[in-house]
Amino acid sequence: MRPLSRRAFLATSAATATLATRPGVGRAADTKELFQISLAQWSLHRAFRATGGDKRDPLKFAEISAKEFGITALEYVNQFYADKKKDAAYLTDLKKVADDNKVQSVLIMCDGEGNLGNPDEKGRTQAVDNHKRWAEWAKFLGCHSIRVNAASDWKKGFEETQKLAADGLRKLAEFTDTLGINTIVENHGGLSSHGGWLAGVMKRVDHKRCGTLPDFGNFRIGKIESVKEESYDRYKGVDELMPFAKGVSAKSHDFNPKGDEVHTDYRKMLDIVLNKHKYRGFIGIEYEGGKIGEPEGIRATKKLLETVRAELTKG
Repeated sequence: MRPLSRRAFLATSAATATLATRPGVGRAADTKELFQISLAQWSLHRAFRATGGDKRDPLKFAEISAKEFGITALEYVNQFYADKKKDAAYLTDLKKVADDNKVQSVLIMCDGEGNLGNPDEKGRTQAVDNHKRWAEWAKFLGCHSIRVNAASDWKKGFEETQKLAADGLRKLAEFTDTLGINTIVENHGGLSSHGGWLAGVMKRVDHKRCGTLPDFGNFRIGKIESVKEESYDRYKGVDELMPFAKGVSAKSHDFNPKGDEVHTDYRKMLDIVLNKHKYRGFIGIEYEGGKIGEPEGIRATKKLLETVRAELTKG
């Protein structure tokens, strides 16, 4: 199948835009619940990367999510579709699986497309361009956002990397604005895991289409000369990022016998997200643990989110 030109791609996307208005496909269904639960594809990364008979097909992600976990909102990961980036027929099939299973596509997590805070202007521009096709995918699938990383050369220091990341993000946000979707940034290592740094980047970008995807667990900074701490307080970090949030990632690893996540107090965290900041969007399950299987980890995280949601609703 020949790759689709950008013009033809967007024309096809526009022709199918009416599908995105169907309940459960391109927009959040009406609900009185505090939030809806989505599933990050990374929760099944071992299954999608497996070899032999244990390997799961990324094309069937929507079917797996709906039928095996009862979750009808998806957060795709571009890594599983890297070799299909320009394959229009495959993208059409991916959307059909979602539509057939009445599943809503929420966002695409984009990695490996270059540093949006690259100190080299040409490299930064190339990184922006590399993300554009995924933004077009997101538009076609009915997503509200692409999730990107605010990576830079951390040796450049706190303020300089803020400026560099803000430049790349704003340029990408200006493009995604033409598609009617958002560019959102996850705390994802280095200074991006410093809540104050990333919040400062958002203020510098100052664009309605640029926001954050606060992740409950990604607050490991590492050794960087411009900051003293190697890790950041997760509750403080989420609190700082929530004013810009257009999505939330419920990271989970391990659970105690009561079903609580042992690294993150979900009640405390969701109180910040829902009560303090009045967030009412999707909260995505992103299980990364290894003590129990991926399916079990997804179900445990879903149960915990549902339990806390019920408690907060009654309270």
